[in-house]
Amino acid sequence: MKVQTHDHLEAVGPVAWDALVDASRLRSPFVTWMWQCEWVRAFAPDARLEVRTVEDEAGRLVAILPLVEVEPGVLRGAGGTDVSDYLDLIVRAGLEEEAWAALLEARAGERVAWDLHAVPAASPTAVALPRLARTCGLTATVQVEERCPVLALPASWEAYLAGLSGKHRHELGRKLRRLERERPEARATCLEGAAAVEARLGDFLDLHRRSRVGKARFMDARMEGFFRRTVVALAARGGARLWVLDTAAGSIAAFITLEWDGTVGLYNSGFHPDHAQLSPGVVLLSHLVRDAITRGRHRFDFLRGEERYKYEFEPVPEDVCHVRITPADPPPASP
Repeated sequence: MKVQTHDHLEAVGPVAWDALVDASRLRSPFVTWMWQCEWVRAFAPDARLEVRTVEDEAGRLVAILPLVEVEPGVLRGAGGTDVSDYLDLIVRAGLEEEAWAALLEARAGERVAWDLHAVPAASPTAVALPRLARTCGLTATVQVEERCPVLALPASWEAYLAGLSGKHRHELGRKLRRLERERPEARATCLEGAAAVEARLGDFLDLHRRSRVGKARFMDARMEGFFRRTVVALAARGGARLWVLDTAAGSIAAFITLEWDGTVGLYNSGFHPDHAQLSPGVVLLSHLVRDAITRGRHRFDFLRGEERYKYEFEPVPEDVCHVRITPADPPPASP
């Protein structure tokens, strides 16, 4: 296999990039051409890029590893853990080990570290890389860095409720009834398509910033620009939705969901703290789960983070990992 290094994403281009994503095991939006380009534009506009590509003997693109220099001697996987929940080598399904072997052999003499974050624990990257690295005189360490609570969805909402523990089923019913009693006009609205999502994205951003201390700092002008571009672009192709819980007093909760491969991902949230006693986030979330079941989706992914409210829906946590590849005597670890 042939390994090349490029200094810009355009060396691959959107058509070849997304065709490879479609042929891979991990087809999440976070590794797509649009998402990666927008991430570089927003958060690494002046950083040095190394886009490693692997081609087979016939010249067919097999793998892409986009890396960004974060400090001398340390390259990190592009995509950013602040905004991307799953990242990995973009590689044709079934050729993961061959592609990694070629990448590792090509970089064996380099005195740099590669840091890959948000790698699913079940990925061949997390499973096979320590063994493959040793054959090239390198070291690969894999550590769990976070967890994604995930629901395997049944065939019906009634079946889902029946499967909940008595405590959580009772609590969910109680919260739904309380909102209906105290805010009978409340309505959960799902926005689809670029125009509809863009029209109400400001409501989400306002609720997001109000939610808790720190979120306003997170959602600065640069982050808002990234959200507006990526969410609207995904909505245009059916890959994102905006859910809002509206009342006579205004919007009190909102969620952005992303969709891929029969999965609904809970990407980000906001709620009005003045209405916290109504549990608007949990109530709206019940609408999201029910809708996913109704539409035949098989997986509801709460994405990274183990906030307590997620576990009220009884998901099962799945690990995501930090993978670090270093020479035998590695440079100092990056923060």
